[in-house]
Amino acid sequence: MLQPRSRTTQRARALRNAATPAERLLWRYLAGSRTGAKFNRQMPVGPFFADFVCRSLKLVVEIDGISHDRTWQADARRDAWMRGEGYTVLRFTNAEVLGNVEGVVAAIWAEVKRLQDLQDHP
Repeated sequence: MLQPRSRTTQRARALRNAATPAERLLWRYLAGSRTGAKFNRQMPVGPFFADFVCRSLKLVVEIDGISHDRTWQADARRDAWMRGEGYTVLRFTNAEVLGNVEGVVAAIWAEVKRLQDLQDHP
């Protein structure tokens, strides 16, 4: 069941305000369409909230902290739901972002280009 819009807006705002250092760092690279695609952060995608989403390409980027080690089954169900809705999901760890943000951004950029090419040449 979907939450009323005001509740999803409030939840998204709370998630943005509670962003991890890795999420804040990656947002500096994704904001302003620097990867060639418009991303939003902490946005609802169906019954879930995505760390970062590019709706035009149906691309979700998730940054996983240590809590995801304990919730991998829920993450797998969530990813399966998103894939079923046509989304591509990229997952990176906090350590990957903090230790190699340029590599993470390059991987996201490559996926953006791949998805754009698919849109241009179905």
